[in-house]
Amino acid sequence: MNAHDLDRAIAFYRDALGLPFLFKAPPQLAFFDCAGVRLLLDVPEDKEFAHPGSILYFSVDDIQAMHQRLTSRGVKFRDSPHLIARLPDREVWMAFFDDTEGNTLALLSEPRIPEQ
Repeated sequence: MNAHDLDRAIAFYRDALGLPFLFKAPPQLAFFDCAGVRLLLDVPEDKEFAHPGSILYFSVDDIQAMHQRLTSRGVKFRDSPHLIARLPDREVWMAFFDDTEGNTLALLSEPRIPEQ
């Protein structure tokens, strides 16, 4: 994911989101562990690569609790957790926010619907 200020981005992902910071590497790269997936933040050297990337979804069990936790850490959400879809066996809930570099992130929760 693109960053404009790598140190600011590292602080956000490490301190606000609580992702384990792995290491920094030259020229402007930072790596995090994202539940077994490696997340790369970089400051593009060429404007050709300086564009928004994909949305990164964080799967959580309790979206309301995580929304509160991240809000208390200074994360500014675009919206409150809201229902996106009701499927036969589960609901899909999301809440969107931006990182310090303008990338779109989201919380995602898929609670099961109890069988009747």
